[in-house]
Amino acid sequence: MGYPVLNVQSVTMAFGGLRAVDDVSFDVKPGEIVGLIGPNGAGKTTLFNVISGYLKPTQGRIFFHGDDITGKPPYDLAKIGIGRTFQIVKPFAGLSVLENVMVAALLKHPSKKNAEANARAVLEFTGLLDKAHMPASSLTLPGRKRLEIAKALALEPSLLLLDEVMAGLNPTEVKETTGLIQQVWDRGVTVLLIEHNMRVIMSLSHRVIVLNYGEKIAEGSPKEVAENPLVIKAYLGEEMAV
Repeated sequence: MGYPVLNVQSVTMAFGGLRAVDDVSFDVKPGEIVGLIGPNGAGKTTLFNVISGYLKPTQGRIFFHGDDITGKPPYDLAKIGIGRTFQIVKPFAGLSVLENVMVAALLKHPSKKNAEANARAVLEFTGLLDKAHMPASSLTLPGRKRLEIAKALALEPSLLLLDEVMAGLNPTEVKETTGLIQQVWDRGVTVLLIEHNMRVIMSLSHRVIVLNYGEKIAEGSPKEVAENPLVIKAYLGEEMAV
């Protein structure tokens, strides 16, 4: 049967008396797109920070392809195949778009020539190749969001964590980004994404996990989650009425 790509076991992340993540467990299987939803402050980004090594959990364990990665630093996790984007996009402003992606590509391709070739391939895949030599600081918000995905993809991840990559995008840009994520998945990358746009979650996700006040309150297919009374009460009431 093999191991899940990601196995989160009873993870708690406490800041003083506040449990931002409270005893959360779930698996992400190879080849899945799993959506992580919940109201603002539910603990979604904190959970991403724990999974990707920016925070060490107060309790619980995290396994990646069966190996315990709890508390390992982000650099080590990037090297073994976990890529992530950040909710607040901060490209290296003094570098070009190509150089931004090369920084990530150098982790797997230490030769500058190989890193550049791989970075160019990623930029072509993400539709940014024509902007390769522009300063990253000159990109619009949609461009910066796409660059954030490109930087994560340059790590050649087997698991990609996407943190609200649609936030601030117009409907056309959302559709384009949804298509890009689908293409990433088509290439065999497993995806875990935080997203507030329920249409995106419902169209992309094979399974959905719902957090509220740090606790997992539901898990299932998009349809099961959308019909769950607890989820409707905590989160979906306003969203689904739109």
